[in-house]
Formats: sequence, structure tokens, C-alpha cells
Amino acid sequence: MAATLIDRAPVQTGWVFEPMYLNYSGDFGAEIDTPIAGLIAAGIDVRINSVVGGALYTFDTPVLGAKYTAGAYLSWADVKVSGSIESAVGSISRSQSESGLGDTTLIPLMLAWVDGNWQYNAFLPIHAPTGDYETGRLANPGLNYWSADPTFGIAYSNMESGFNATLFTGLTLNEQNPDTDYRSGRLFHLDGSLQQMVKAGDGFVTMGVNAFWGNQISDDKIQGGILGPFRQKTAGIGPVIGYMLPKGKDNIVVEFRWLPQLDSTNTTEGDYFWLKFVYQMGTGKNK
Repeated sequence: MAATLIDRAPVQTGWVFEPMYLNYSGDFGAEIDTPIAGLIAAGIDVRINSVVGGALYTFDTPVLGAKYTAGAYLSWADVKVSGSIESAVGSISRSQSESGLGDTTLIPLMLAWVDGNWQYNAFLPIHAPTGDYETGRLANPGLNYWSADPTFGIAYSNMESGFNATLFTGLTLNEQNPDTDYRSGRLFHLDGSLQQMVKAGDGFVTMGVNAFWGNQISDDKIQGGILGPFRQKTAGIGPVIGYMLPKGKDNIVVEFRWLPQLDSTNTTEGDYFWLKFVYQMGTGKNK
């Protein structure tokens, strides 16, 4: 769910600092049995507040003819989950809240090729299970398994007209949760946006729409095969607005996006709210 101006790979040598805030609220249908932390639950309701801090560095020396960037994102999450738990004595209602360290995203590889108004991107985010996790607990800030999300993208920017378009595609590859022996299937996703830049003061207001679509293309696996394939599908579309302020060699960008899920199967359906801030400390070297 990352495909706007603020999410493209940097093309200017130097540091990028990116703090952000995420709020998510969503729920499952009461008739759907859901595997969660070694439990089987129904009627799940999820509330998440997360603060993420990231730092990236773009090197001057090109790699494969592209600007090369590496970095990492650390997270803290407050999670509240409620639902009905299946047990030997029947269905039991439960609600739990937990706050703590979330999972860490490592980005050893981020490449950007620029050709006129076009930019081509390649990313390799790796999600490390550093978050707090406990089997049998509904609310967990961490997922307790490794995953990788190789992603490729294409972006178009016309500075004269202010029009921007971005499209990313990726495949999320999940490892097995060692505590539950559960492994989620591979998830193919598309993320895109259309944005218009309008001059405002010393900077630019950016307005547009962003959308995403995800489709699980392989079955979940668990010892005993309790739930069968349990493939998930989700999609959504919503507005995005931001402000970009050039400061000499540096750049400041603030962006707010709302992503309501409109069509979901075997996953929660709700609303994502993102608030992102980017401070780019550049050296002025773009090539």
C-alpha cells in the first residue's frame, strides 16, 4: 500500500528521514473462522495505532546504472482485538489490548533508474519479526515470522504540468510462524496513484487518488490443514493530499492518505489512515 510521490525510491544522494503514523480499524464477518496466534476466532474486530520511524541513505556510486538506497524502519504498535474464541466448552468472547515494539522492515536494496520524465524502481523490503508476540493472545504487535516483498515500479512525472502517476507491483513471500507452524500463502499486490501538483507559496500542494489490490495466489499451510486454503483478497481506493517544500538541496514532504477497503475476502475489511513526513537531506547530486 505504498505508491505515491512520497514512496518512490530517492534519486538524490544523501539521507532521507521518514516518520509516519498509521491508524487502522477493520473487522471480519461473524461467520468466518479465522486463524490468529494459534487460535480459531470469529467476528474479529481490529484496532491498530502504529508509529514508524525510518531512515534511508542514497549512495553517490550507482549500482547497475541506478541510484542505490538502503535503510530500515522501526515500529511501535498499540493493538486491540476482540472476537469469539472457539474452545472445548464452546465459543468464548474475548477482548485484548497490547502495546509494544512492532516488526522491523529492512531495505537492503532500493534502486531507481531515471529516464526523462520516467522513473523505474526496484525494492527488496524484508520484514523481521522483532515485534512482541505471544501464542494464544489475540492482540500482538508483531507477526512472529519473516517475510520479503520484492517490488517493482514505474513512475511518470511532468514538472511542467504537475501531473504524476505511479504503479508498483510486488509479491509478498511469508515464512512459517515457528510457534504455531502456520504459514500464510504468497500475496500478489498492485499499488497505484494519480496525483496533481499545484504551486502554493514556496512549495507545491499535491492532490490525487491512490488504490491497491491484493490477491493471495497460494494456500495457507498448517500442520493438520485445519482451515484449508484460506486465501485472502482485498482492494481499496481513496484520496491522498500532501505538501512538498523544496529547501535548497533539501526537501520536505508531508502526506495524508485514506485507504478504505472496498472488497475483502478472508481478511479484515476497514480503513487505513496514513500520515507521513519526509525530510530529505541531499547533496544536490541526482545522477
